[in-house]
Amino acid sequence: MRNGPVAPLAQELLLIPGLKLKLNESLARYTSIKIGGPADLFLEIPTTSALAQSLRLLNQHHTPFLLLGKGSNVLISDRGVRGAVLRLGGDFKRAEWRAQKRHVSLIVGAAYPVALLVREAVRKGFAGLEFAEGIPATVGGATVMNAGAYGSEMEKVVARIEGLTPKGEEKVFGQGDLSFSYRATHMPQGFIVTRVWFALSHGDTAEMQDKMRALVARRKHSQPAGFPNAGSMFRNPPSDFAGRLIEAAGLKGHAIGQAQISERHANFIVNLGGARAEDVKKLMDLARAEVKNKFAVELMPEIHLVGEWPQTPEAR
Repeated sequence: MRNGPVAPLAQELLLIPGLKLKLNESLARYTSIKIGGPADLFLEIPTTSALAQSLRLLNQHHTPFLLLGKGSNVLISDRGVRGAVLRLGGDFKRAEWRAQKRHVSLIVGAAYPVALLVREAVRKGFAGLEFAEGIPATVGGATVMNAGAYGSEMEKVVARIEGLTPKGEEKVFGQGDLSFSYRATHMPQGFIVTRVWFALSHGDTAEMQDKMRALVARRKHSQPAGFPNAGSMFRNPPSDFAGRLIEAAGLKGHAIGQAQISERHANFIVNLGGARAEDVKKLMDLARAEVKNKFAVELMPEIHLVGEWPQTPEAR
């Protein structure tokens, strides 16, 4: 669509109240690894109504779209993304707390940062989200991928999901409608989460703060700091760890261009400064090939590759 007729669609999108539109916007600044080419159309959307109108217009113009949260767990091609990239803000960054005698209901917009939500819950004395400390995602993104850490995951606290179909139609999933698996919440393809309801409990603030400090220390000790990254690159295979296998394959610290398999944790690839998506992809291909060759284990990517990609080059 880069060379296609974007003007008519752009003009119609600009009529939607509150919506902000940018053309050929570089996506590197919106990803945690600081890599990514341009989007034909970049939409910042403040309300559910604006989102629904945008989706209907995109459908009418047969324009593909991508929803982008905090930009973790994703690698965007150097060539960028054709069509539209949607980023939620405004009303999607609000949270409502409903504390009752025995439990707490939390209703939160999909663009709310998970890390901030966890800290607020602990400060208020509400338990259940502590495991998510440090997860660099929005509530919507963490819910879609059933994010987890340290023995727990979103499945255990999500009670209801609200959202829109790709055609802009509202849909709600209650707890009985939801199906979860490792790093996945199973919903219709293209479904966009707008709000998530959490079921929490009352807890001891001091105990939760102690647990949070322990988790922060554990994360700082084991995960890379100082350089941008996209999070864990591969899923852990059954009864093993992707990072252990990559390190055992002799690839810890290996670099291609300005992309490097972290010297601290081999399941992370860091951007040393000016890294290209192509170099990160080459490192991923290399890690998969070496681990399969030496241990007969097929590593499955945890991050999502999006945008226009050339034919997969041979790892070097």
